[in-house]
Amino acid sequence: MTEKLLNHRAEGPASGPPLLLGPSLGTSYALWDKVAPELSITHRVVRWDLPGHGGSAPGLIGPGATVGDLADLVLALADSLGIERFAYAGVSLGGAVGLHLALHHPERVSSLAVICSSAHFNGSKPWQERAEVVRREGLGSLVASADARWFTPGFTVPELVRDQAEADPEAYAACCDALAAFDLQDRLTEISVRTLLVAGREDKATPPPHLREIADAVPGATLVELPHAAHLAPAQCPEAVLTALRTHLGAAAKRGMEVRREVLGDAHVDRAQARQTPFTARFQDFISRYAWGEIWTDPTLSRRERSMITLTALVAHGHYDELAMHVRAARRNGLTPEEIGAVLLQTAVYCGVPAANSAFATAQRVLAEEDDF
Repeated sequence: MTEKLLNHRAEGPASGPPLLLGPSLGTSYALWDKVAPELSITHRVVRWDLPGHGGSAPGLIGPGATVGDLADLVLALADSLGIERFAYAGVSLGGAVGLHLALHHPERVSSLAVICSSAHFNGSKPWQERAEVVRREGLGSLVASADARWFTPGFTVPELVRDQAEADPEAYAACCDALAAFDLQDRLTEISVRTLLVAGREDKATPPPHLREIADAVPGATLVELPHAAHLAPAQCPEAVLTALRTHLGAAAKRGMEVRREVLGDAHVDRAQARQTPFTARFQDFISRYAWGEIWTDPTLSRRERSMITLTALVAHGHYDELAMHVRAARRNGLTPEEIGAVLLQTAVYCGVPAANSAFATAQRVLAEEDDF
């Protein structure tokens, strides 16, 4: 592991939609131990460590660090793994990183879940004071108070308390600097990413009003409050967090099915669903969730542009049955027969004349069927 990248753990199918999980200050990616394995059944889960926490090098940040600096490290990690666009969920400081990414890099974030976090962390003074104490005295007092800050009375997770004890004091203090400087209250309305807020009703560090403030400001956001949960909800109430995240992440499949019907037509989708078997069910879910729920919903390209690209790719690989389906889709997306012909003519140059010849025959048949109605 290069010291220029955050330490991380990847789980789940490489072909699954990427999901990045961010930790709370003082913990490692072990915070997600009871949640990540379940999420990795359907997603490519990547959970990461803050600088100086877990296996991440302390020198990745220094005094005066910002949440933006941490977000840049997350993007560098995603780039190193070949992940362009990802769903993101984070706790506390990890949640703040998610808010920053959604605001400043919306093209990279397909959905956001902010758990036990805030758009501000009660002002800069408490964090400046904590950073000063940690730089002067180390982490001893914070280790002693970890359970009281993180959990309800009588509950603990020894592994996470150990993470607090083993964190690098200078890196921890730099993370405090980041929290001290963080305040997005005036910019929450600019966030356009589909957003879930999860609050722990017993959370003293970021109580429910902090999450309600975000939910009220971010357009279309959803808020879930968990009874009996304190600050580290994924560790204390993993099943409740899983339920909220699965519902949130599953919205991509629902939206994907809507887009799939809009582009391909109800008749085609109904036939595909009627042919679905237990053997093909996961593949159908993958197509709805990833191809239609993640790619075709990305606003970077219009549906017209995506149709042109798709027609070209199908000709290049000789997938003429699929080509027929996407000629129909291209018409729904607003392409004229002349524009479809122009796309296929260009494939003659870059994919070969025989491929274009077959493509023209397929498209002509489909367009003739359209004229029959």
